Amino acid sequence: MHYPIDKKLVVAVASSALFDLSESHRIYIEQGVDRYREYQEKNIDKTLCKGVAFPFIKRLLNLNEVFVEEQPVEVVLLSRNSPETGLRVFRSIQHYGLNITRAGFFSGSSPYSYLPAFNASLFLSADEADVLAACSSGYAAGRVLDSKMEDGDAGDELRIAFDFDGVIACDEAEKVYQEEGMEAFHISESTNADKPLRPGLLASLFAGIAALQQMESERITQDARYKRILKTYIVTARNAPAHERLINTLKSWGVDVDVAFFLGGIEKSRVLDFMHPHIFFDDQMGHLSSLRNIPAVHIPIGIVNTK
Repeated sequence: MHYPIDKKLVVAVASSALFDLSESHRIYIEQGVDRYREYQEKNIDKTLCKGVAFPFIKRLLNLNEVFVEEQPVEVVLLSRNSPETGLRVFRSIQHYGLNITRAGFFSGSSPYSYLPAFNASLFLSADEADVLAACSSGYAAGRVLDSKMEDGDAGDELRIAFDFDGVIACDEAEKVYQEEGMEAFHISESTNADKPLRPGLLASLFAGIAALQQMESERITQDARYKRILKTYIVTARNAPAHERLINTLKSWGVDVDVAFFLGGIEKSRVLDFMHPHIFFDDQMGHLSSLRNIPAVHIPIGIVNTK
């Protein structure tokens, strides 16, 4: 079957991001691979609990039910499990009705080097080493952090929140702040307000989501009763006058965002707790560690992670 990967938004997800594998991982670490295999075989029909990325993946896949002909979204499972021990994961996928049919099982090896084969705009995993290796190789990847959030929302709306510097855009401006301070940062951003920043690791994902939103806009012109699924947010520590460069950067890329918060040092949790995003991407653990019940993803690259 032909797979037009160049026309889809592709997200690769590890089983550790999609499901809660904490018990399985504990057995693997404490008792070894043989006992782990026995455990998975014994529990093959026991459905795994939902993981941090589950609400995001489920709602993203719902777009294929709206755009039936185009099928614009593809989710690929990339797992460190062997094909044998991965059977439980696929049975859990089927149990929840997720339309995930393509997978790679790597029997303990890291799967990140295969991301280009699937044209993936994002790789989500709970394995810190895998994510760091992927980011260091220039691939868009994020580590999901522990969260107790339950996806109890009614409807299909998918709320995706992003930090800006070091995530959507490069960390050029962040470097000025980290090395020279806030005053130098504001001077630099005011001077370069009309100079777009270079894309960051998640720029392709952001553009892909914007393309899906454009499809929704076109659907509304055909059917005024259509209710949008996707809603995007930027939650940044920038404030005026540094807001102009952000806006001009997005404009130069030809992409829009639904809502932007320029917080200027206010804790991001104050708006995220009201927003209830289904996923939030940030490159600074200082912003993420204070979050409670928010599905958070750390992008472990750039100056804030190397200092």
